[in-house]
Amino acid sequence: MSAVLSRLAAIIVTVGLLFTSQVFGAAVHAAAAEPGYLMVHFTGDSATGQTLYLAHSTDGLHWSDLNGGAPVLRSTVGTRGVRDPALVRSPDGSRYWIIATDLCVRCGSTYEKGSPHLVVWESTDLVSWSQPRLLNVAGAIPDGRNAWAPEAIWNPGTHDYVLYWATNATLNGVLKYRIYYARTSDFRTITTPRVYIDPPGTTPVVDTQMTEVPPGAGTYRYVRVSGDGRNTVEGSNSILGTWTDLGNLSSLGLTGNVVEGPVWMKFRDRDEWALYIDHLSRNGVREYRPILTGNPFDVGGYRLQAPENYDMGGTAKRHGAIMTLTAAEESRVLARWPDTPAKRLQSYNFPDRYVRHANADVRIDPDVSPADDAQFRPRPGLAGSGTVSFESVNYPGYFLRHSAYGFQLAHVDGTGQFAADATFRQVAGLADPSWSSFQSYNHPDRYIRHYAYQLRLDPITTATGRSDATFRVTS
Repeated sequence: MSAVLSRLAAIIVTVGLLFTSQVFGAAVHAAAAEPGYLMVHFTGDSATGQTLYLAHSTDGLHWSDLNGGAPVLRSTVGTRGVRDPALVRSPDGSRYWIIATDLCVRCGSTYEKGSPHLVVWESTDLVSWSQPRLLNVAGAIPDGRNAWAPEAIWNPGTHDYVLYWATNATLNGVLKYRIYYARTSDFRTITTPRVYIDPPGTTPVVDTQMTEVPPGAGTYRYVRVSGDGRNTVEGSNSILGTWTDLGNLSSLGLTGNVVEGPVWMKFRDRDEWALYIDHLSRNGVREYRPILTGNPFDVGGYRLQAPENYDMGGTAKRHGAIMTLTAAEESRVLARWPDTPAKRLQSYNFPDRYVRHANADVRIDPDVSPADDAQFRPRPGLAGSGTVSFESVNYPGYFLRHSAYGFQLAHVDGTGQFAADATFRQVAGLADPSWSSFQSYNHPDRYIRHYAYQLRLDPITTATGRSDATFRVTS
């Protein structure tokens, strides 16, 4: 077993999945001496591919999918598809944002005319995320036709963030993609967008990603790479100041649309950087591939890595972001998204029916379509040890909860009330001890049961009630 898999196995044992006595989100100590790295990404143009995924690495080169390779965030706003996520941590580590392109290719959106919005999630702990919201960044740009590939970086000179992205717009009679920027302190309101990068003539630029270099590590304070056909590398001592052309990736054979979505990563344990590129390989597969360098300002020293030197894991890793984790962040992330198999809850007295969600309502149905509506990941209970909560597979972050003794699929809101309403004790089946029943955490005299095929939380006093309140946890 690889070191990465061994580490994840240790975490899973610690949190005690499938049903355990551990509290959801409890601190778990990382097995390695140093914390690792977190990647957020999308996978491709399919409906499920245009959601957000997470991967973890202990060394920055070998990656393991979190959450069993299933999505961890799904957009329910705008086009309902997201791509090109950026992951931003506030300077004091108290807040995080994920910012992504609002684009759902092959499900209503087109590359030519898209959304002027970005999709934003917010968190205070890197694991409990707000519901997505839209941020209109291109609406104020004359002829602005879309907003793609957002990134953001903290600007110490102005004590706010520089948010930058690509928009296809007409300027000075030329329609093309340029990089625009605006300033923001909260990713809710922005200053008036301005042109940031505009190559000469009709040359477009789409993807730009920059990183700050530690003092004394090179000629400049910042380095950026832009998808302008040559993948130009530039250096500067000011985010909004003058940038110097340092070369491009053409010597590595990376020109045109062969590469997109560059993202920088500094190795924790040495003076070396990885530049991950969304690379179109010879067999037509597009996925991240790392370039290593000891000096990001010396383009001639960039080394494109051979496949045997890295492992991107089971899912395709497309244009995303990488964060170096603290020990506390890593513990929370690995505890929150272990490889928990998806399960169904089968009715005891209507064995052809399974618990499913439909438009936020919860009931038992036969022949559930789409099948994912009847699949849940049993998580350690949100409110107490030795309990369980049920998270939707196709709406990650949404849990089964009772409200006024009825049931709904609802987005976790971080409150104690929600946690209690979404937490249950798994006990021997009231109608058959080889099956299971689920006792409410905050109303222990009541159990999950179906009535007229709707899920309810009721006291159980009759044989019919005992049958209605009995389920099998099955694959």
